[in-house]
Formats: sequence, structure tokens, C-alpha cells
Amino acid sequence: MLRGPIRPRGTGGGRGFGAPFLQRVFSEPPPGPLLDCRTVRFPILIAATALIGLLAPLPVLRSAQAEGTATRADVMPVKDIKPGMKGYGLTVFEGTKPEKFDVEIIDVLKNFRPRQELILIKTKHPRLEIVKVVAGMSGSPIYINGKMIGAYAYGWTFGKEPVAGVTPIRNMLDEMERPLPKTVDGWPLHALPRGAAKKQKHASRGASQIRFAGNISGYDLGEHAKQLAKRQQKSTGGGLGSATPVSTPLMIGGMTAGAVELAKELLSPLGLEPLQAGGGGDVEKDAPTRYVDGGAIGVQLIRGEMSAQGLGTVTRVEGDKLVAFGHPMMESGVTALPTAIGRVLWFLASDQRSFKIGMAVRPVGALVADRQASIVVSHSAKAPVIPVKMRIKGVPGAPDQSWTFEVAHEKFMTPAFLAIALGSALQATANEKQDVSWTAKSKLRVQNHGTIVLEDFGVSIGGTPDPNEFIRSNLSRAVGSLLNNAWEPVIIEGAEMEIELKYAREILRLRGAELLDPEVDAGERARIRLTLVPYAGKTITKIVSVALPKHLAGKTVSLQIGPGYLERRDLADPENVSELVQNLQNPLFPVKSIVVSYQDQAGAVAYKGRIAKNLPPGALDAIRPTTASVAPDSFRSEVRTVIPLGEFMVGQDRVDVVVKPILR
Repeated sequence: MLRGPIRPRGTGGGRGFGAPFLQRVFSEPPPGPLLDCRTVRFPILIAATALIGLLAPLPVLRSAQAEGTATRADVMPVKDIKPGMKGYGLTVFEGTKPEKFDVEIIDVLKNFRPRQELILIKTKHPRLEIVKVVAGMSGSPIYINGKMIGAYAYGWTFGKEPVAGVTPIRNMLDEMERPLPKTVDGWPLHALPRGAAKKQKHASRGASQIRFAGNISGYDLGEHAKQLAKRQQKSTGGGLGSATPVSTPLMIGGMTAGAVELAKELLSPLGLEPLQAGGGGDVEKDAPTRYVDGGAIGVQLIRGEMSAQGLGTVTRVEGDKLVAFGHPMMESGVTALPTAIGRVLWFLASDQRSFKIGMAVRPVGALVADRQASIVVSHSAKAPVIPVKMRIKGVPGAPDQSWTFEVAHEKFMTPAFLAIALGSALQATANEKQDVSWTAKSKLRVQNHGTIVLEDFGVSIGGTPDPNEFIRSNLSRAVGSLLNNAWEPVIIEGAEMEIELKYAREILRLRGAELLDPEVDAGERARIRLTLVPYAGKTITKIVSVALPKHLAGKTVSLQIGPGYLERRDLADPENVSELVQNLQNPLFPVKSIVVSYQDQAGAVAYKGRIAKNLPPGALDAIRPTTASVAPDSFRSEVRTVIPLGEFMVGQDRVDVVVKPILR
């Protein structure tokens, strides 16, 4: 039985991204967890920092204390709403101009949420008689006697009547009036020049959102999605017969069907409904320049040659701010996501949940708060985005292609959409039913921390890889680790990806390893003959050698032979962002290589971000402080020899070599 090397506790038995692809070729089980990009383990601190700095107050009256009802003259408090009252709502049925639809009050559902009622209404409109409750209408303002009562926001799955739940406007205005920080995760929301932001070493994190709550260095996008979905379900409820927020249609453009399915897997549990609907986010010449009550609004998660925007409706505009949706988008708390004026193309009827089809036509402002009763958007705020350039270098039959787009700078959405975009680009380019070998080299520019270079790879048999595979990429894991780190906000300034692909099965299977000399002198090299079998080719024999130092004299040494993508360098637990960046920079050995390793007798220790090897006896006791909360992590030192290989290797083996004693 093959035995893996002993590693520092916390380094994991890291696996390269290509391992599952390669192992599948020969029906061999993966040797370990898929792409465990972690280098170390350390506890994550997830906490919301105190909100600092207030935006300029809005020119509106404060809410009344008695019932919390807003005292604005054009707003009707819930206590005045009675069954049978009739009024109207505003929403965009087509284009950008809001239109009226009739409503009738059914009743008020008391204590629907903590200190929040739900107003039940029937809607009447020729189109709504067909589509019933519509995703994308969330936020449509509802009026009784000319006064706003709230926002169209809730519905019932499989409902056969056009009945909806309305979030009271009072709850939404309360969210509008809450103070906001000047910065979100180190990014200034208002009026600060870019240079000033770079000088802030300890800017407020501002966000109240709970994100990835596990080991950051082992960030896993799929697990992060499950955590957010579980939290969202607990917050919004759901199930058959329950009133749930009208889902937000997520209009996706420029991506493959496989990428859309991956988006559904990651985002549907969060209340977003990914739809392949197009829309690149270009500014339309005649598009409105400002938001209006009842107008369409999009939250742009990715824009450019690939795009994705959540579509909803503006409820009320006051000064520089507006409220919309009448329910959370992802309940992220204080955040910063790009927003845009939207244009509606059509209402599509569905037995499960009808939805609007639309697109962004003019970027304006940013979503700055995402809470239970509403999202809050500022016209003047600027949300951070990450410019991305992606280039595919192909072969005959797969022409070179490039994509340029921007991704929202957000703890979950950024790694998610980078993974989705990478999978879509590969699937769109190499769409033949052939074997594909590929490598992707990514560069991340991290503010104040330089550039990180990453590599992903794989072999896909009989066609392009499923985009779902890319949630485990080194790129996704590195971005997730950086944005969810435990120490300080990190701003990623840009990303570049270059993907090389071939229509070939570039793999060699290790059939066996054999020592040429069962015994060797101390200080000499052990020679190993490897038998490698290519796909549809002749067997290859390769001789490799490993140096055996004199201190191994008189011992039997087990030499482990395996591919470079299964080997991970010895890295200590990072204690700050700089060390995390350093660990992410080069955690693996070359993917197209053979690594021969053995455990040395000398001790090693990982402590305070550093690795020390070949320690003399008693050294560990000397460096271990008596009052430290974190003790040094001792382990057996691993000695590795790297042999370049032109293809990916599959398989592992072991040989035992006797090192002759030194005669005196």
C-alpha cells in the first residue's frame, strides 16, 4: 500500500486542480480532496466592525415613535389600511417607463416579520392575470388614495391567483435612514479619491454580513455557497404554503448554458434565479439618466462581454438615495455593488414563478445596504469592480478568443463569477467532442501586496470540462481566501487569465518504478527506472535519480514517486495578509513534473509564519515560549526532488533503498 508523506499539521494533503480529471481517465479514485488549496489552518474571525462616518442626512422627517410610521405626507401608515381599499401600483411592463396596475387590499397580516407587517393585495391587469406573481416586480410601489403604502415583495409558489404581499414603506424608509460607513471593506463609498483610499491602512470593514465561516486558507466556494444558502433560508423561511420573497431574476449574458447551470447551483438557494437572457451592460443612447419610482433597476454582479444582473423595481427615490425590492437581495448588510437603470423586454409566464426579462442600459450608483425590508441604493456612490481580461490560446479548430469584463468586488460573488467565467470561456472555445488538455495561468493584482500568479490545469475526456469543476480552481480559492481573510480588508485591483488548450490527452500513466541499485553508498544518488504509458502511444522508460546525504547511512529510505500537482510545499500558518499572499503565490510544485520525496530524520517546525528545518535536538523546547497561546507545530522534514515532465502524470509508487553504512 502506498503511504503518503507526513506533513506539517494544517498543510493538508493538497491536491492539484487537474487531479480529478486525470484520475478519472483510468478509473482510479482521487488520491485526496479536490484542490485543497490550503497551505495551513488558522481560525477565522468573522465579525462586523463598528460603522463609522455618516453620510449627509436626507432632507426628510424622522419616523414617529408611537408606531414607527413615517410622517411623510404622501405615505399611508399600516394602521390606516383596511380590507377592500383600492388603489394602484407602478412597474415597468416594457421599456423603461413605469405603468399603472390596479390593486385591492385583502387584509394586513400582523407580525409577519419582527416588527414588520405584510399587506396582502390582489392585482388586476391584463398581463398580471396571466403571469400572476412576477419575479422582477419586487419593489413596485403600491398606492392607496394617492399615498404610498409599500412595495410589492412576496408571493406564493405555484399560486393560481395574482395575490402578492407588500412590505410596508415604513420599514423600507427606516433602512434608508440608517447611517452608513464611509468605507466598505476598505473601499470608499463617496467622494474619496482613489489615492486617498490607498493610504488607509485600517479602513472600516463596515459589512454586517457573515461570510465564509471556516478555515480561510482552505476556502471552498461550494461550501461557502451552502453556508450562505442555509443562512438565507433561516432568515427568509420558505416551503410549500409559505410567503417568500419574490425571487430576483439574474439576467446572464455572454455565457454558455453550462455556466448558467453552475450559476443556478450556486445562486438559486440565495433567492436569485439565473436566466440566460443576454445583456452586456452597454449604455443605451436614449436610456434614462436617473431612477424613478416604479422604474427597473439592476444590480450588476458582472458586466461587459460577460454579464449578470439582478433585476428588480425601484420603490421610492428621495434625494441621493432610493429603496427597492421590498426584501433583501442576499441580506448582506452594508455592501457596495454596482447598480444600473434597467429596461424590461417582456413578462414571461411560468407555472412556478413568472419573471421579467430585462437588461441594464445605464450604470448609475451602487447598492449600499441589503437588509430584510429593502435594498438601499445611492445615486452618487461608486462600487468597486475588478477588471478582468481573459485570453484563450487555442489550436486549429479552436480560434483564439478573448473576453473583457468587470466583476463586482464582493466576498462571495467575486470568486463565484470568476469560476463561472473561466468555465464558460473554456466551454465556448473548446466545444468539440474531443479530448482537451489545458492550463490556465492567472495574475491577481492585490492592492499594497503586489501580484499573485496562479496555475490551474486539467484534461477533459471527450469534450470540454463541466464549468462546475471550476469552483475548485486555484483562482477561485485564492480570491475567496483573500477577500474573506481574518485580518484586514483586501482590494483586488485586477485579474488577467491566459488559457492554453490542446485537443489532446496529454497524460502519462505511471505503470511502475524500479530501483536500478537496491543499495547505494551514503552521499551518492539512487537511480530509479520509471515505466510511463501514454495514451495511444508506445511505453516510455525514464531514469531519474535522487541524492541521499551521508547522514542517512545505515538506513532504509522509502522514496515516494508521484506527480507534482499532488505535492504541496511546506508552508507555515500565515498570521497576516502579507504571509497569506506569500503562501498563495507558489503552494504547489510544477504540475507537469515528477516529484520524488522522502522523510528526513531531522526535525522541522512551523511557527509564527515561518518554517525551520534541520533543527538540532532540543531546539523545539528552546523556541517554545511558556506563555504562548499557539505552540510551534513540529513535523518531520520532507526532502523532495523535482524532475520536469512534458505531460501530466497519473499514478504513484514507492521504492525502498538501502543506504550502506559508513565503515570506520
